[in-house]
Amino acid sequence: MTLHVDPMPAPTGAMALETYRLTKRFGSFTALDHVDLKVAPGSVHALLGENGAGKSTLVKCIAGFHRAEEGSIVTDGREQDIANPVVARSLGIGMVYQHFTLAPGMTVAENLLLAGGRVPGVISWRAQRRALQEFLASTPFRLDLDARPMELAAGEKQKLELLKQLYLQPRLLILDEPTSVLTPQEADEVLGYVRAFARAGRCTVLLITHKFREVTAYADDVTVLRRGQRVHACAVRETDAARLAQAMIGDAHAAEARSRPASAARPVPASGRAPALEVRDLEVMGDRGTLAVRGLSLAVRPGEILGVAGVSGNGQRELVEALVGQRERAGGSVRVCGEPYAARRGENHRLKVRSLPEEPLRNACVGGLSVAENMALRDFDLAPLAAGGVLRFGRWRSRAREWIAAYGIKTRGEDAPIRSLSGGNVQRAVLARELAGDINVLVAANPVFGLDFAAVEEIHARVRGVRDREGAVLLVSEDLDELLELADRIVVMSEGRIVYEADAAGAERQVLGAHMGGAQHEPALPLPSGEAVEARGTRTREEELAA
Repeated sequence: MTLHVDPMPAPTGAMALETYRLTKRFGSFTALDHVDLKVAPGSVHALLGENGAGKSTLVKCIAGFHRAEEGSIVTDGREQDIANPVVARSLGIGMVYQHFTLAPGMTVAENLLLAGGRVPGVISWRAQRRALQEFLASTPFRLDLDARPMELAAGEKQKLELLKQLYLQPRLLILDEPTSVLTPQEADEVLGYVRAFARAGRCTVLLITHKFREVTAYADDVTVLRRGQRVHACAVRETDAARLAQAMIGDAHAAEARSRPASAARPVPASGRAPALEVRDLEVMGDRGTLAVRGLSLAVRPGEILGVAGVSGNGQRELVEALVGQRERAGGSVRVCGEPYAARRGENHRLKVRSLPEEPLRNACVGGLSVAENMALRDFDLAPLAAGGVLRFGRWRSRAREWIAAYGIKTRGEDAPIRSLSGGNVQRAVLARELAGDINVLVAANPVFGLDFAAVEEIHARVRGVRDREGAVLLVSEDLDELLELADRIVVMSEGRIVYEADAAGAERQVLGAHMGGAQHEPALPLPSGEAVEARGTRTREEELAA
């Protein structure tokens, strides 16, 4: 008689996770030092720490991307040997990485199917599209199944990364900075959705974030890492932002932060001053052959930060690329200090225009060149970096060493390839280059994307410094909190147009969010400059149309 034993069904629902004394080394550097972590099933567990604290290393060990030298990973009370991401996926572990992992030439539908790892030889696209549309209808996201990632804005790419994992119905969902490129409304939508997913017992969520608001609003428990070690763990209801910040940076650094003087009040730009940057009726084509920027007008005066808010994918990326010369303009005009501006290199030098683009390694650097060479991209052929047509490489390197020290850039040296630096250090290197000398106009797009709160404060202080020295700053950000903190005025961009404007000091988050979400669809009126801008003040769109 043959005894037939059915294989045990794979477990479903939320996973319990523990790590015990987990240790990971890279050469002589210990990235994780005997870290214990306990995540309850069906909970949202936040993981905090500065850049380099070991957060990403820890979750990559859990997801099979790295293999720890010591310690254990335990799921549902059973020790697991997670040798690679395939093993992790078989256990029900999914991860949304901080950096995009999309196939850029494939459509949204193809990326979703590819994430499953079991693509049939012959695909019934009618059935698959019907299933994908039903899946999308169950989420708070709306993406065009036929769009390609190369055509999507950063926020839309991040949504697709999350959708890839949700489509697989993971038991443990790891999110590494999932809201870095989302507006507060989008972030609330995403985190509210995954929290509901967790509380329904369908999965457990491990969330890496730098935003204390997200921890207190959405997480059940929190663990803080510092220099590869666990230094604090508790229920969220038992702590607050001040204690979490102190755990992240340590007592000495916290005391230093408390001793810093408070930021000065925003200066009031002089009324009637001619704008340093003036954009009129700008039109820019998008990647799909349609207008992404439609008759957009704005003006920024000296000593002012104008914030541009908007849900990702409403033309912000195309606007910035057109202003800095990375995308052709289809119509309209741009003037800097009263002169026509085409974003050519000579004009940038003469008119003192600088830029801090989104994704600086892709948009502002040459990855294979050294830190010193990237720092010299703007003025390598000018004195003192060149003389008589001869490039003076020693001067490049000596200046780079000065900037590395001044900006606290962590690198093996000025000759290291810039692509070997972390994202925060690449951003600091670009900052050093772009903020050197006098500045009339600074165009900044999501300048603190993916950085920890200490780096964010440093970069914000430097942006304020440009304004305080009478520079005009156009700050395009998908983080409404950032705009409310830094900007003097805020305009909202929707469907390629300016649809609302308000003084930042009196701006209401709900009103801004409503316009960002498309609550108003009237055609935008041209934004005048000089006295007219000052007189307009904080009038609403309804008042503008009535006028």
